[in-house]
Amino acid sequence: MVNEAPSRISHCYVDGGKTYSMVLGIYDSESRTVVPLEGVWDPKIDEVVVGVVKSVKNKVYEVDLNHHERSIIISGKFDRISFRTGDVVEARIKDVENKKTIILQFPRLLSGGTVIEVKPAKVPRIVGKGNTMINQISEATGSRIVVGKNGRIWISGGDVGLVTRAIARIEMEAHVSGLTERIKKMLEEETRR
Repeated sequence: MVNEAPSRISHCYVDGGKTYSMVLGIYDSESRTVVPLEGVWDPKIDEVVVGVVKSVKNKVYEVDLNHHERSIIISGKFDRISFRTGDVVEARIKDVENKKTIILQFPRLLSGGTVIEVKPAKVPRIVGKGNTMINQISEATGSRIVVGKNGRIWISGGDVGLVTRAIARIEMEAHVSGLTERIKKMLEEETRR
């Protein structure tokens, strides 16, 4: 059995003076983290998510985040929000109570558009460092894109099909280096047609 020592790098442990990853992932030397390529979503405070309102009762909106736990928006006395069942919303996680209930804040209606789902572990690669990957896709396609940490992505306007193909390719090739350049080339070739 390996004697695991604490590590200063997330998802890693130290053994015999060497650092080992506990997950399949990509090491980011700038942020000194390992970005997992597989695994389940672990909700954290302040993460942006995309969800679908599944029920409304007494100004409490239950939101489906494609996650096994309960997620809600509680509308305050002076809030001017009003959602209906089936509405797609973007929100920020305010709290995770007892790892069972996710409390959302700052909800915003995402009208129209298309929602696709990806593995939450691939979201960091889809977004890219400093939002480079997702900005590149948005600019090349003319689409407005909101990426939720929970693995839901909302796309509106522009070339939705090209956005979807680019994201699918990123998801398949997330483990390969030089991905940003390959996606840039793909977008350039497809927008020239």
